[in-house]
Amino acid sequence: MEIFAGILLISIGAFSSGSFAVPFGRIKGWNWETYWMVFSLGAYIVFPLLACFVFAPVFLDAICLASKKTILLVFALGAIYGIGNLSFGLALRYLGLSLGYALSLGLMLAIGTFIPPAIDGRLEMMFESSGGNKLLTGVVVATVGIGFSAWAGVLKDRSISSEKKRESIGEFDLLKGTFAALLVGLTGSTMALGFEQGMPIAGIAEQGNTDPLFSMMPVYFVFLLGTFLTTLIWCFFLGVKNRSIVNYAGAKNNRILTLNYVFGLLAGLLWFSQFIFYGMGKSKMGPFTFTSWGILMALTIAFATVWGLIRGEWRGASARAYAIMTMSLLILIYASFMIGISGSE
Repeated sequence: MEIFAGILLISIGAFSSGSFAVPFGRIKGWNWETYWMVFSLGAYIVFPLLACFVFAPVFLDAICLASKKTILLVFALGAIYGIGNLSFGLALRYLGLSLGYALSLGLMLAIGTFIPPAIDGRLEMMFESSGGNKLLTGVVVATVGIGFSAWAGVLKDRSISSEKKRESIGEFDLLKGTFAALLVGLTGSTMALGFEQGMPIAGIAEQGNTDPLFSMMPVYFVFLLGTFLTTLIWCFFLGVKNRSIVNYAGAKNNRILTLNYVFGLLAGLLWFSQFIFYGMGKSKMGPFTFTSWGILMALTIAFATVWGLIRGEWRGASARAYAIMTMSLLILIYASFMIGISGSE
């Protein structure tokens, strides 16, 4: 029951993660780098800091008491992840929610599930029992589901005219989006590694009477500081290059300007909220906490695909594309539970 409670909490986080980009569709007159910077300020700084003050008041003590090596490693991995998350923003911009999530999070799921435990020896330990085979099978099944999602996306691309695509995805570009998604997969999995490497910080927070459900908050704060640094540099560069820095103080009218900030920060809140629930669920997954990552990635893709349907990204697609997309959702949900229960054996 503890494992299933963990899966349920991670599922809530996945819904939040799969929904975060929806508010971007309400932002008007801003360049991508402008609203991504506002989103990043909320997601990487404001809301993580508030969460630390509320759920883990000893977070500064935990960070100060942790080894410098651990802090620098988690921060550096966060900075690398920033490259992946910037690419993820571009993948969503060019491919939309459904296909952008499916392609981007595929490699993140596989690499992020296996690399952390392979480094510290837990993967070898897990393969001494049936749980290891179940984990491997779960990741393979999830990869098949992601493959079906990509296939459905290709079929959709072939069956919908360019004009129709741009009605739901304003800057649709399959080539640019696919390249961005591949970059996400290669760099984005450092998040899973960063969270695992930051477990000593979480341990210190628990010793300071932080509830184990929220002991990951100081880890998130350190990691996301690195992510924010990368994002700030790139978005400032694009702002200067595209002369879009004026966006921060300008829009058609003050109401639109205010709403742009509200929707950008709302996206940041939704994105960061996934980690509150992810951390709570991760704390219930026993010694094999790395299984949480595969669950989060698989279900995030599923929820994002549903949002893509709601937003009309699949309008005009063939019945075959719809059928394959539905099959991919069912496969991903099944795979997420298989990965989750693998840690209990």
